[in-house]
Amino acid sequence: IRLGIDMTGGVQIEYQCEIQACDIDQVRAAAESTRSTILAQDPGSMNEINVYKISGQETVVVEAGFVTAGRTDAGVETLKSTFRESLSSHLAQSSSTRYTFSRYVNVGESFGAYIKQSGYITLTIAILAISIYIQYAFSGAISGMASWPFAVVTGLSLIHDLIIVFGLYVATAFFFPEFRIDTFFFTAMLTILGYSINDTIVVLDRIRSNLREKTGKMDLAHLIDASIWDTMRRSLFTSFTIVIVLVALFFFGPDTLRGFVLVLLYGTIVGTYSSVCIASPLLYDISHRDRK
Repeated sequence: IRLGIDMTGGVQIEYQCEIQACDIDQVRAAAESTRSTILAQDPGSMNEINVYKISGQETVVVEAGFVTAGRTDAGVETLKSTFRESLSSHLAQSSSTRYTFSRYVNVGESFGAYIKQSGYITLTIAILAISIYIQYAFSGAISGMASWPFAVVTGLSLIHDLIIVFGLYVATAFFFPEFRIDTFFFTAMLTILGYSINDTIVVLDRIRSNLREKTGKMDLAHLIDASIWDTMRRSLFTSFTIVIVLVALFFFGPDTLRGFVLVLLYGTIVGTYSSVCIASPLLYDISHRDRK
């Protein structure tokens, strides 16, 4: 799993350059060379680096993660200072473009631990709160049928979405190192919950409506199947519209948001799939067993 510097601890260094003179490949080469030099002296001390240009500005940002395990705080700070000074010196010697040091951010490992803990807690609370609300909203709506299966189905489908999207993102990051787990990732996962529950509720609400109108006229399996097809067109068109926007953002938006957009793209596809192929069949299994 590739982690961003806000998870592992590291530094973020910004350089200003002359108008239309920023060469991101040149800066990336200098950063990689500096990293290689440090790793030769202290193997395993650094993670991969990330170099990108801020859209609309003549600013290049270099992010570097450092391994803190087995090292004292003073030792890690020395590594960070060495990297910053060596990178600035390397850019001054190897480039004809003048890069002016403008900003330095030092991120501690404890901040990453706080973000991870907060992310897990927030995701758990969101899933529980959504499930409880679904049970409340569907309670008493259908005579002879409990509302708790709808709540259970909602919670399980949301957990399914998070696990599958997480797996897809990690698999993508294996081939494309620029995608990392960071604060944007957790924000995107929370956004996925909002979209996925919206699509799931559309299907479940149609099932509820058909249960009111067609109870006794159609068995539960065929009723759920009919409800899925009633909402299929709407679900696919809505998801396809969102995918178009996300694809445009992914290819033409800022580089810093590509990971965030990729998570949303996976979440939109998986959320649409789970509403039809996970939530609805699971509702049948639970409700059918409960009736028996």
